[in-house]
Amino acid sequence: MQQDPIVERFLDGLWAERGHSDNSLQSYRHDLLHLQQCLAKRNRVLKDATREDILAVLANEVQQGKSPRSVSRYLSAYRQFFRWLVREGNISTDPVALIESPKTGRGLPKALTESQIEALLNAPDMDTSLGVRDKAMLELMYATGLRVSELVKLELSNVNVNQCIVRVMGKGRKERLVPLGDEALESLSRYMRESRPDLLKGATCDQVFVTTRKAGMTRQAFWYMIKRYAVRCGISEKLSPHMLRHSFATHLLNHG
Repeated sequence: MQQDPIVERFLDGLWAERGHSDNSLQSYRHDLLHLQQCLAKRNRVLKDATREDILAVLANEVQQGKSPRSVSRYLSAYRQFFRWLVREGNISTDPVALIESPKTGRGLPKALTESQIEALLNAPDMDTSLGVRDKAMLELMYATGLRVSELVKLELSNVNVNQCIVRVMGKGRKERLVPLGDEALESLSRYMRESRPDLLKGATCDQVFVTTRKAGMTRQAFWYMIKRYAVRCGISEKLSPHMLRHSFATHLLNHG
């Protein structure tokens, strides 16, 4: 089913007003297309949806085994969208206004132990250009707490090795300066000096971290890289790039 054009206008407004990341916009697009498909089965379009329609869609998600957290995410996207429709004068009544979000609770995120992190950081083969790159990425993420999207999108103009800082454009297009520790700085410097030129083979790329295809690293490639090294280190936990961020914060707290 083709996306309703009004959704794209809504997403354009979100990007312009609030600076949502590409991943957030894709999530909104996915959730609203899902709602559009569900409403089509009830012979409804987005602008004609009623409170009963939305409740029926959400109830169906629960019956299919969706978690309260997933249902809350759907409802959050719907709420933003229909508020925008009211504000733009496309509808007069918000069908989501009186629908409460399900109780989700909040679990504590997991963290790797310091020995597991050390094994992960030492997993790359430092005799290869890819290994040196991977080591630099892991060290930088662990030492700075960068999000994966921030790490892979980091550009050369945002790195100052002499001042030991990186400039990061985060959520909401908010800029921050992040200091580099000695080990992260050493790994990054070696990568920039030796491995990056070898991987690019004379090509140019604005992103700091590149692949053998002479292009910037992607979130998906970084995710597979972490999973591969986790298996090599014997880490059995269900690993995610975000876990490195939480491990960073936890280890800082552990050391005061």
